[in-house]
Amino acid sequence: MNALTALQTDALTELINIAFGLTAAKLSEISGCRVVLDPPIIASHPMEGLAGELGSFATGEVASVHQVFTGPFSGDAILFLNYDGAVKLSNLLVEEHLRSQRLDSSTSEILTEVGNMLLSACLGVFGNLLQMHVSFSIPQLHLNSLEHFLTSISIGGDELLYAVVINSSFHIREQGVDGRLVIVLGVSSLELLIQAVERWETSQSSV
Repeated sequence: MNALTALQTDALTELINIAFGLTAAKLSEISGCRVVLDPPIIASHPMEGLAGELGSFATGEVASVHQVFTGPFSGDAILFLNYDGAVKLSNLLVEEHLRSQRLDSSTSEILTEVGNMLLSACLGVFGNLLQMHVSFSIPQLHLNSLEHFLTSISIGGDELLYAVVINSSFHIREQGVDGRLVIVLGVSSLELLIQAVERWETSQSSV
């Protein structure tokens, strides 16, 4: 079951693409090489479907950058990469002599910063769209199985949770790394987001 209609998904895709463009520009500036993020592919469904949605992508140990956001609109934002992809992405953003074959303290720091940029850009777009102040927690990097991480996510209360899953790839130095951005929302926050997306879409149509 998709929680968003086709029109809502298209509008949200357009908004996320704005955030992706901002992130790619920042990463290009920091790394000194061109970074491109593929246009996002978005799906949304109740939280219990998330393990199935990510299962084929996130096998074994998963690297996730997790940021909690609060305000009238609240939830969890997570960048997921499989372990090999996390190592590859970190290495593509640094000079050759700084590269590592595993996630050490240096590469973990790079990965956390990439996640922070991407998550903050997306949440910032949502905050501006909703015209609400959204506060972000300090991003945390986790290395564990997908199942273990998913059981740790909670927004509080017994509210039904939905997951908005955003598929994309980072392209750096002619190499690609797949990632999944997941935004977990309670039903009331999802409704706020849908209403705001519809208002934004209407305003764009009337321009």
